[in-house]
Amino acid sequence: MIAAAIAIWTIVGALALIVYRRQGQPGLVAAGKMGFDQGKALAIRLPLAILAASFLMQVLPVDALVPYIGPQSGVMGIAIASIIGGLLPGGPMTSFPIALVILQGGAGLPQIVALISGWSVFALHRVLAYEAPIMGWRFAALRLVASLGVPIAAGVLAQGLMAILP
Repeated sequence: MIAAAIAIWTIVGALALIVYRRQGQPGLVAAGKMGFDQGKALAIRLPLAILAASFLMQVLPVDALVPYIGPQSGVMGIAIASIIGGLLPGGPMTSFPIALVILQGGAGLPQIVALISGWSVFALHRVLAYEAPIMGWRFAALRLVASLGVPIAAGVLAQGLMAILP
């Protein structure tokens, strides 16, 4: 966790240096304002999203879900989690907290990788609201069919990596 934070701050520092060299102090001020505004929005939304997801998971039967996407569910659990992910509504402020609560409820890590990948690739609400109306149904169908294996492959790869990494 500390290594990741150091890496992120190193990247942020390098980007700040590039912005300063290209745009000077006004560029840094504009980027800082944008970052502060985004942070302010997240500071309000994220705790509420996590709390809402926690309440939702108290209402939904997570215990009933775990046998299907638990650590021992294997590839079938990965496939089921991929489908569940595609059905999760909303953006990351709702989907990630829900995934976290499901993981804490006993789901397998590869299955959660597949769930988040399914949400990222399929997201039925985004397909219906944006992709199909804007890009057309033919495009949406082609992309969805071409992407069918992506969440499953991500889950299987995560399962394989867990077997060889500590």
